[in-house]
Amino acid sequence: MGNDKTYEEAYTEITPEMMELARLCERTDQIDPALYTKYDVKPGLRDLNGKGVVAGLTEVSRVQAKKIVDGKEVPDAGHLYYRGRNIEDLVRGFASEGRYGYEEVAYLLLFGELPDQNQLGRFHDILARNQSLFPQNFVRDIIMTAPSSDMMNVLARSILTLYSYDASADDISLPNVLRQCLQVIAMMPMFAIYGYRTYQHYYLGKSLVIRQPKPELSFAENILQMLRKDGKYTDLEARLLDICLVLHMEHGGGNNSTFTDRVVTSSGTDSYSVFAAALGSLKGPRHGGANLKVMQMMADIKENVKDWTDKDEVAAYLTKILNKDAFDHSGLIYGIGHAVYSISDPRAVILERFAKQLSEEKGRAEEMALYHLIEETAPRIIASKSRMYKGVSANVDFFSGFVYDMLDLPRELYTPIFAIARSVGWSAHRLEELARRGKIIRPAYIAVHDNVDYVPLGQRG
Repeated sequence: MGNDKTYEEAYTEITPEMMELARLCERTDQIDPALYTKYDVKPGLRDLNGKGVVAGLTEVSRVQAKKIVDGKEVPDAGHLYYRGRNIEDLVRGFASEGRYGYEEVAYLLLFGELPDQNQLGRFHDILARNQSLFPQNFVRDIIMTAPSSDMMNVLARSILTLYSYDASADDISLPNVLRQCLQVIAMMPMFAIYGYRTYQHYYLGKSLVIRQPKPELSFAENILQMLRKDGKYTDLEARLLDICLVLHMEHGGGNNSTFTDRVVTSSGTDSYSVFAAALGSLKGPRHGGANLKVMQMMADIKENVKDWTDKDEVAAYLTKILNKDAFDHSGLIYGIGHAVYSISDPRAVILERFAKQLSEEKGRAEEMALYHLIEETAPRIIASKSRMYKGVSANVDFFSGFVYDMLDLPRELYTPIFAIARSVGWSAHRLEELARRGKIIRPAYIAVHDNVDYVPLGQRG
């Protein structure tokens, strides 16, 4: 290799030449911000008020955060509807009856109606059968061959590899795509958990423990029993994870990963490529990785705030974070604010209620109180600093990381758990896009460069 460098060091090295080329890219790729106004371009596909540009129609779900008052649109408490059913009603329905909701709500999103008892039982059996179709020797030949410290990478690579096992991989008829979607939904927990176990074994020297899913258990119970070495969990733990899966399952067609799903689906490509593309989007810290940033921020707050009950001390440190003088110097209070919601995120409202129960069971009520104090204080501080303030509140990521921590889920699996849940929404949107046989999604970009004459090679420089 030369210079006594390992392959890994040489492969990842950023040379001075690469730095110079990167600076050239940076200079070349700047565009005058005034041109966005001149051409009425909506950066990020959002207008000046943060409202998304309408790119399509869907019946899968709806996010509602505004109401009309005296002919004007004003912020309202947030609501999330799955196929027209309020998410709060869905959670209240199965939770009050002591049932797990993941399979029931997945059926609703995929097929448009709530299942009766027989339909729900058959659907549970279908998912269980698809779990048993997990390819023989897949863990040894695929997951263990190239272990990774990033479980989103493991998920994407594993799902792309399923293409090689599928004799009808490129068939995009609805029955075949539904089969593929159900298989991916069923197998994703195993990809993530087995990938994590392999990572622990090869990177951290831990014992390699592989547990098979049990067909009689719910989706959430299987995740916990496969993940934990002793396979044990409490009823409250499993039910709270089940609620997390339901809340993360779907969030309208405009979120980044679901829009990616629909864009790639519209090209006519295979299901595995679509799921891999959506996973790549969700992996980003601005999307699915946000709860990890919340946990890192909270650890920093706990370390630097002496009295967690002191409102003034907490407010002073949040102000330092907002002023880029503390934590990661980004000026962001993670978990507070959302592109759509302003007064409240319904998922956060539901999750906070159940998180409080678990914090009491786990002896972590003091930490929960700190979360409540930040939830109350941060919006006021942000309002005092913002020039264009639409209102902010705690979003689902603000509480989900804390819940996962109380469930003893490893941080490497926080975003994969999100992906496991969201695979249902991705499937519903893929099926809807294919059923309507819409056009390939191709938005326009306006070229703002000047035309220049070609200069022969010998005359350049």
